[in-house]
Amino acid sequence: MELPPIVLAGRAVLRKPAAPVPPEEIGTKQLKHLISTMVAVMRKAPGVGLAAPQIGVSQQVIVLEDSEELMSRLTPGQRAERGRVPFPLRAIVNPTLRVLAPSPQGAADPGRATFFEGCLSVPGYMALVERGLSVEVSGVDADGEEIRWEATGWPARILQHEVDHLRGALYVDRMITRSFCSNEEAKLLLSQSVAEARAALGA
Repeated sequence: MELPPIVLAGRAVLRKPAAPVPPEEIGTKQLKHLISTMVAVMRKAPGVGLAAPQIGVSQQVIVLEDSEELMSRLTPGQRAERGRVPFPLRAIVNPTLRVLAPSPQGAADPGRATFFEGCLSVPGYMALVERGLSVEVSGVDADGEEIRWEATGWPARILQHEVDHLRGALYVDRMITRSFCSNEEAKLLLSQSVAEARAALGA
């Protein structure tokens, strides 16, 4: 199967809210083909998430997956800090996302976290982005079965990133602008704490 290219920043489809998948299309071969194509594109990249607009389809469909292989370069400390854990492939149609309020600990648990993010549609660059630590997403799968997923840490970040795509937003709209850097330059920054990276960049 010849895979479609990933749409790059500057294409209008990435800047328009995606349309919900109509009820009559859920469970169809057409939708399942779209999802299987998205999964193949995501894995080839490789990436941990992809939204339909990233292959030029303005519909509310996202796929996500994270594996031990993709996080193998991180130290145990970096994985713990990010809350990065493997999870199996998920495809969510017409997702609704809600950022969950922090727990009653208050200041000890602000409910927000800042880390570097990149995007397959903005290749070669990354920046610091603040996101909610925990989210709840609901929607349906390819067959119309209801999905409800409460995610924390890196899975929650991936969900927020992909749902942003469905709203016509890119991470560059949310980034701490002074932290925007090439992947090459980010190698050193990623070995530091977020606080150290921000200080180095004046961010």
